[in-house]
Amino acid sequence: MPARRSAAAIALAAGLVVVGGGAAGLLLTRHATAAVTPPPVGVNALPAPTGPIVAPPQSADPRPVAAPVSLTIPIIGVDTKLITLGLNPNGTLQVPSTTTVAGWYTGSPRPGAIGSAIIVGHVDNYHGPGVFFRLKQLSRGDKVYVRRADGTLAVFRVTFVQTYLKDHFPTESVYGPTPDAELRLITCGGVFDTATGHYLSNIIVYATEVK
Repeated sequence: MPARRSAAAIALAAGLVVVGGGAAGLLLTRHATAAVTPPPVGVNALPAPTGPIVAPPQSADPRPVAAPVSLTIPIIGVDTKLITLGLNPNGTLQVPSTTTVAGWYTGSPRPGAIGSAIIVGHVDNYHGPGVFFRLKQLSRGDKVYVRRADGTLAVFRVTFVQTYLKDHFPTESVYGPTPDAELRLITCGGVFDTATGHYLSNIIVYATEVK
């Protein structure tokens, strides 16, 4: 990561979301020039991806598709409805209020439209595994299925899975525009720091739509 960034550059930090009395972390991004106060424990909010390198909204795509309603990843036992995640009044990204469902960020393209569709979910809490607990077990070639509101199915193939320290989050490769319909699945992982109550890394699954 460069030591200096322009005012338009995006910086990324790490946060904690506590759900139902347990720890469940996701990611957060911010402008380098903006001060962001971490959400208090128990608040389901985190700074949203912002800035020019975030994937363009669905309206920019010449091939509009229906909104996603469910996510299935058979090889790791994921079968969940998808809630929609927008922005809170303070500019933070809404996240699922429970560890049992995943959410699609509506500021990203719809799965199957051109660009990087973003789906996030919790890895766990103190009560046990979350919806994306086994996300790190995915590997190249595994299939991911997104059912849409009109009944159509978008099928994606995993291209790679990577773990990043949260202060080295690859903002542009995750949120940046792409020439094809792609998918990013994101949760927390790596070492859990008991002193801070934070996971130190993010697990990101990159996938491309099967034509």
